Amino acid sequence: MNWDQIQGNWKQMTGQVKEKWGKLTDDDLTMIAGKRDQLAGILQQRYGYAKEVVEKELNLFMEDLKH
Repeated sequence: MNWDQIQGNWKQMTGQVKEKWGKLTDDDLTMIAGKRDQLAGILQQRYGYAKEVVEKELNLFMEDLKH
């Protein structure tokens, strides 16, 4: 699954996103609206991740969705 597919199915994906990153609020998920860069920024704020860690986390998330 690529990010365009995630963005296109964002409303269905929010449960999985929230399960993985529980600190995200419903308002965060609405604001992100499936945009990868928005999600990356919020993850950096909420979890204190470095940019490299965020990219790794997002790539792992996409890999998990393939299975």
